Amino acid sequence: MSDEWKADDSKAAQTAAGDDKSWKLLEKAVLAGVQEQRRSRRWGIFFKLLTFVYLFGALALFSPFSGLSKSASRSASHTALIEVKGMIADNEAASADNIVGALRSAFEDAGTKGIVLRINSPGGSPVQSGYIYDEIKRLRGEHPDIKVYAVISDLGASGAYYIASAADQIYADKASLVGSIGVTAATFGFVGTMEKLGVDRRIYTSGEHKAFLDPFQPPKADETAFWQQVLDVTHKQFIDSVKKGRGDRLKDKEHPELFSGLIWSGEQALQLGLIDGLGSSSYVAREVIKEKEIVDYTVQETAFDRFTKKLGASVAERMAMWMGFQGPALR
Repeated sequence: MSDEWKADDSKAAQTAAGDDKSWKLLEKAVLAGVQEQRRSRRWGIFFKLLTFVYLFGALALFSPFSGLSKSASRSASHTALIEVKGMIADNEAASADNIVGALRSAFEDAGTKGIVLRINSPGGSPVQSGYIYDEIKRLRGEHPDIKVYAVISDLGASGAYYIASAADQIYADKASLVGSIGVTAATFGFVGTMEKLGVDRRIYTSGEHKAFLDPFQPPKADETAFWQQVLDVTHKQFIDSVKKGRGDRLKDKEHPELFSGLIWSGEQALQLGLIDGLGSSSYVAREVIKEKEIVDYTVQETAFDRFTKKLGASVAERMAMWMGFQGPALR
């Protein structure tokens, strides 16, 4: 009888031990599940915070209020600085819209004592350059007390000099490149290449000269002469604007080659009357305008503008110009 009790006790003990193990395993499984849920929540909170930070950063980047602090600093007396950098063309940093907008802001600011156009450009569109030239003259008429000074750094050629000639005075470094008062229009001819490849050009037009300057057809003498007239008229407009801006300071009678498209160093340009002195933008602000505090009014590209440019928003336009037709350019 005692043996049976011992056997029963042994079975009960084994059963209790098995139950304890089961509960421990169940407890571990539940704890592991809870820990996994906690980890998931933590990562979820982290990624949500990261998303919010990204969105707030993007809003701050694109917000029109991001320039308020810069605008607030313009109230004191200062010299306004506007950069004319790179190719002068539509949809570029040195487009007429950007430069004219900056000029208007600078002229309208009560603290502006003088305006410096810091130029480093090979030129570009005669239309864009003409817009800027005319606007400088108009704004000077409305604000006779605020003078405009052009300061050429590395390069102020062609359309860039067109703009500079509208300023009251032009300064440059002794080694700067100045001038190139001329007009160019360039394309390519693929006629010989097409013949070698056995490719025929098939174009259908309504209008005798609609395929004007087609690079895939031999040039026509009458169309070439006509196009030369267009370039000559544009060149004359350029020359007239420079003469109007520079006046008697320009020594064009003694040096008719000034309008041949040649380019000179700053030291030579001073002797030819293309510029008024040698100096930098800080020199002009400090010694000429007498206001060494400089405030930059240059229109800055937004992140969205840079993004669209990287996507190649102007690729089609540029390819059309390269492969087919390119209008007059001051460069």
